[in-house]
Amino acid sequence: MNKEERFNALLRLGEWLSSGEDDFLQASIKRSAIHNGWFTEANQQQAIEAIATQMLSPEKLTAWLAKYDVPETTVSKQVGLVMAGNLPLVGFHDLLTVFMSGHRVQVKMSDKDPYLLPAILRALKIIDERTTGYFDVVNKLQDFEAVIATGSNNSARYFKAYFAKYPHIIRRNRNAVAVLSGEESVEELLVLGHDIFDYFGLGCRNVSKLYVPEGYDFKPLLEALHEYRHLLINHTKYKNNFDYNYALYVLNKVSYEANGCILITENTSLQSPIATLHYEYYTGLEAVTTELLLREEEIQLVVSQLPLDGLAVYPPGTAQQPGLSDYADGVDTMAFLLSL
Repeated sequence: MNKEERFNALLRLGEWLSSGEDDFLQASIKRSAIHNGWFTEANQQQAIEAIATQMLSPEKLTAWLAKYDVPETTVSKQVGLVMAGNLPLVGFHDLLTVFMSGHRVQVKMSDKDPYLLPAILRALKIIDERTTGYFDVVNKLQDFEAVIATGSNNSARYFKAYFAKYPHIIRRNRNAVAVLSGEESVEELLVLGHDIFDYFGLGCRNVSKLYVPEGYDFKPLLEALHEYRHLLINHTKYKNNFDYNYALYVLNKVSYEANGCILITENTSLQSPIATLHYEYYTGLEAVTTELLLREEEIQLVVSQLPLDGLAVYPPGTAQQPGLSDYADGVDTMAFLLSL
């Protein structure tokens, strides 16, 4: 397939996903929800909708590809892709990029998310049978020429050693943070809840820590985030984590704020457990900007309405709406693939 044919196949896939008429995909969503309690049907539908609207629309695909010199035809190479499984279809962007670059991909699926991607590849096959030559779902990568792997900090060390002799992108744990002024509107605090709670906070783009000014009043924030109490009411796994962390704080006499669906505690760590949120006070914007730049390797993105020199910031409510140019860990995957 040439570049235009691959482009058109992706556009038709976007229309296919938006239609909601694929019975096999709908059955796969139900199967995934049973297999993995964190993958609710609503969260899976949200991920699919984001892919269709943010990655597969004609305007966005065209604008993204205009930044690169993708040849009409490519001498394709085999790219190994080790998928993460913290969110539904979290590795789709990598798969799309490999396909659009003209290379072929071997996909090592995550045990946590084994059903959705094969259902989407099935749809691509129906759209254009030639796409099957670009994708191979495997139990073990072999005969590959480059690798993109995503995992925890621990698994990333093994990936770096194991794939050292191949061109590679190895991703580790990262988290999103939010810098608040204390002057946010109720609406801004409400949509910030999506950055915190979407996908139960399991993604690297989920806000796990707040930076707040000294003397910050948590009451408006807690009242706004109480609107997400359905997570505690409707989802046993989330409630179990909330109860567990609540018990730990009480037993260890850790000071915390709570509203019935999230626990907020002062902590310097960027990573917070499920159903909790860390915070840290800052004395001025220059100080917090310096802190974030020093920890840039740990941070996926920054959510704020404040101007933070040297940092790209996302408005509240947009962290879980990545576009095609929002590369994980800031590494341009398309540029990497075109350099092979």
